[in-house]
Amino acid sequence: MDGPDGEYPLIRQYRDWIQNSPSEDGPEREQFFRQGTVVLDTNVLLSLYEYTPVAREQVMGALRSVQHRLWLPHQVGLEFVQNRHRIIIGRKKALEDASKALQKKLGEARTAIVDARKLVQDLLIKYAQDATAKEALESEISDEAVRALHGEWSKALGNHVQRLKEYDLAISSVNRGDPVLSQVAALFGDKIAEPPDPAELRRRVDEASSYRFPNRIPPGFADEGKGTPLSSSGDFLLWEETIGHMADSPERSHLLFVSNDTKDDWYQPAGNGLSSRPWPSLASELRTRTAAELRIETPGEFYRGVNRFLDAEIADETYAEIDRAAKHLVEVVISEQEAVHVQPGQELIAAAFDAAVLDESLLDNINDAASRLLFTWWLIGVTAQLGRRPRFDDEPDVAVAPATRSAIQPAPTWLPGRRLHLGEWPYRSSSWIAPWFAQTVTSASRHDRQILQQLAARQLDFERTDDQ
Repeated sequence: MDGPDGEYPLIRQYRDWIQNSPSEDGPEREQFFRQGTVVLDTNVLLSLYEYTPVAREQVMGALRSVQHRLWLPHQVGLEFVQNRHRIIIGRKKALEDASKALQKKLGEARTAIVDARKLVQDLLIKYAQDATAKEALESEISDEAVRALHGEWSKALGNHVQRLKEYDLAISSVNRGDPVLSQVAALFGDKIAEPPDPAELRRRVDEASSYRFPNRIPPGFADEGKGTPLSSSGDFLLWEETIGHMADSPERSHLLFVSNDTKDDWYQPAGNGLSSRPWPSLASELRTRTAAELRIETPGEFYRGVNRFLDAEIADETYAEIDRAAKHLVEVVISEQEAVHVQPGQELIAAAFDAAVLDESLLDNINDAASRLLFTWWLIGVTAQLGRRPRFDDEPDVAVAPATRSAIQPAPTWLPGRRLHLGEWPYRSSSWIAPWFAQTVTSASRHDRQILQQLAARQLDFERTDDQ
């Protein structure tokens, strides 16, 4: 029973809790890079869309140095292909918003310059009766000169934005010619997990929602209540898949997991003299169930480790892009499945109704709670998408459709476009209407229903343009 500290059962059993944080140096870290199974979280793959072409190629080169040890869980692959569309669309929208914001700010600057000149001219007359100086200012800072400067600056700044729009990820990349998708597919090859058995998937979701999340057992408990039980269990499903993969072979003795996610359902918060670190219980659980050791690193830590131990060439500028993408990549999307379970904040609701020039009393006409939530989330999403209002910080993207232009009925409950009012809905013969939207429009006043149908029609036009 006695022996060196490392041999005492108490110290051996709870060693993950006793050590402060994994060492950045030493042979144990190098072993993970040279021998470990490497699993990349979804956010690491989606970040590839955020890099410049040069940085992306360097990152892909670093990943190829561990290619023979990469493994892709089904949950990661599914989330990656589901969310890449949002990232590419988001890039396009950000640049479109930049163009609009640029013109707005330049217009405000032009007005401010003219107003400033007029202010000084008024002061010259009021306090000095100096008409000569007033006329000189009129000549030096004339309306024509301000317009000329405005045009030059607008062209110079606009050219930069336009070049960014023509960057390597065009909107057409969503459906064809996506350079990131093809490179990721080649990177993993056949090292991809099969979808889990439906019965096993249900068991895992039940375990997450009924036991682990209420007891705040990592990973993923911070996502409890965000959408359906299935969608909120993504992190735990990834964890279970990975444990199963590691347990399948005794040769898999080290797991290096790379993720942007440092929330408190993956990382133990700092306190009591300890710095923030991956939850020790994760390493203990992996070792107990698979006899493998665990190391969790952020993308910045991981790529610096690849550079250090495997001689990958990554420039300092690329590390800056990696760190920036890790901070700004947002993965929250409210789909129809999530919308009926998630209540948006009151400030967000109020902003959406104000932007649409609608009164919140419109919600009183929607009897069904699920339909009310679907409508509310749609209004939040469409007012942001069409530029009717600025987005809130950390506001989720919304994927709730009130209508679609299609020859095929998308679901049995959807209604033909002719159910909407003649002269108000432009696609009566070529669209299908979601039942909750039809109910809302039918029960609304003429003024409100015209606004709603105009928003839905503009959204259809906007998205058809995106897909071309």
